Order: sequence, then C-alpha cells, then structure tokens
Amino acid sequence: MRDTILEITLKVIEEANTVLETKEIQEKVEASIKDITRTKLFSRLNNLRGEGLIKGKFVGPGKGVWIWWKKDAFSENENSTK
Repeated sequence: MRDTILEITLKVIEEANTVLETKEIQEKVEASIKDITRTKLFSRLNNLRGEGLIKGKFVGPGKGVWIWWKKDAFSENENSTK
C-alpha cells in the first residue's frame, strides 16, 4: 500500500540541509497534501525513525519540540571533507 504522506515527508527531510522541526516539515508537506494533521505527520515521522530511515530527537521543556534530520546528515565522511 502506498503512503503518500510518508513518501513526501521522507523526501522533504532527505532534501533538507539542516535539521527541521515538526512544524517546518508540516508546512513543506502541506504544499503537496492539504489538510494533513500534526498527529498524522508525527505518526509517519516516528515510523520513519523506527525504520531507521531518519533520525529524530525531542528537545525543549514541557510539550517541547521534535527535530528531525536525514540519517546520514552528520556522518564521519561528510564532516571529514569540510
């Protein structure tokens, strides 16, 4: 079964050159899919993280914020070429 939200979310993160907050990802995904809820997006993000396709981390107090990045964004090879 094809999951369009998941595919677009993964593409947004892989094309980013920096970490993104959930809100930023939602804004970019909404350009392709209207009326996506934060709950649906967060579920897809956690699925991608669970499958090891992206990385994510909870930051901040209280409700806080999640940040997300591509799995190889901070790899040793990338850092050694700079």
